[in-house]
Amino acid sequence: MVREWEKQEESLVILKDIKQKIEECLLQCEGKLVWEKEDEEIVAEIMRRRFFPALITHKAWEGFHFAGHEIRITEATDCYGAVVWPSALVLCYFLETNSKQYNLVDKNVIEIGAGTGLVSIVAGLLGALVTATDLPELLGNLHHNVLQNTKLKCKHQPCVKELSWGIDLEKNFPKSSCHFDYILAADVVYHHPFLDELLLTFDHLCRNDTVILWAMKFRLEKENQFVGRFQTLFDLEIQGFFNRQLHT
Repeated sequence: MVREWEKQEESLVILKDIKQKIEECLLQCEGKLVWEKEDEEIVAEIMRRRFFPALITHKAWEGFHFAGHEIRITEATDCYGAVVWPSALVLCYFLETNSKQYNLVDKNVIEIGAGTGLVSIVAGLLGALVTATDLPELLGNLHHNVLQNTKLKCKHQPCVKELSWGIDLEKNFPKSSCHFDYILAADVVYHHPFLDELLLTFDHLCRNDTVILWAMKFRLEKENQFVGRFQTLFDLEIQGFFNRQLHT
């Protein structure tokens, strides 16, 4: 009889354990569904910030609503750097919706790989002292977009400056006089041969109290490995991760 009771107790324990695992699995599935729904809602909200001209104009542009302003961005389809990529929209949304935690007012901010200037423009509209940087061939369009969307609208007028990753960093951005509270970067990690130079640039521009706000799309293994290399130099905290793809 004792052995029979022992078997029954053992069966009850197993059944309880199975029930607990099923409940845990259901909670995880429920949490995943909630997370995916929130994910979809955020992506939809980000994409609602984008609009196009009602009429075809001689110069192509697209518009965005961020920081309480209508922003018009001129793009160039013949160059990667002159196109608004999805990570830029994510970073703009993040800056706007996390403005209390990451208060940019009167902060020194530099954007590397600014491209069309959208992120720099939003940072400027949020009160930052912004330096928007990119390659020399992109500065004309970058300057045009920044000036068009920030003149007489910002507390501090953003400036545009050339920055080729890894080249003349101390000459153009001397450590003794350049101190940035924030470094902004959107979609700077993709299949290009300058990832070493990019890491060097991050390292040069950073101080102990500098915060890097970086949005990226996970693509190929080479680019994903960059994150691991980044962690050898900096403390990394993931603020958000979207399973849903933004299309631009």
